[in-house]
Amino acid sequence: MQVSMTVNGEEVTREIEGRLLLVHFLRDVLGLTGTHWGCDTSNCGTCVVWVDEKPVKSCTMLAAMAGGHEVRTVEGLAQNGELDPVQRGFMECHGLQCGFCTPGMMMTARALLNENPDPTPDEIREAISGQICRCTGYATIVRSVRWAAAYEADRAEANAAPPEAATTGGAP
Repeated sequence: MQVSMTVNGEEVTREIEGRLLLVHFLRDVLGLTGTHWGCDTSNCGTCVVWVDEKPVKSCTMLAAMAGGHEVRTVEGLAQNGELDPVQRGFMECHGLQCGFCTPGMMMTARALLNENPDPTPDEIREAISGQICRCTGYATIVRSVRWAAAYEADRAEANAAPPEAATTGGAP
């Protein structure tokens, strides 16, 4: 069957088997290997991508079901050559160790910050509760998301500040 969707802003159309999972379509057909495949049972959350801006475990969705929709993977987080604040937060606060769960965690964290720009640590833990990290103990992941939230708040505040009043001839 033929399936068409938008992936990271690009329209793609491919001939696929109807039983192909979205995770395998992204990785094997499109070569977007940032989305990891861990369990096929929706338990680990390493395969989280967005479908129409909502986090979805791509191992539980057929590629055909994503037809006509917008899919965003971890490769689509960075914009205009600049890392997303969530990606920067994971770097700054060591939110990853082995990195296997990281793409799914980042996609979930970005979705959380889009809905709630200042989540508490408990709200972050709740948001990522459907994902398993076997290395970090989650503390650095929570710190990474908090860092991203603070970074975005600082940028918003800096952009909202009124420009310095222009002066002429040294007068205030």
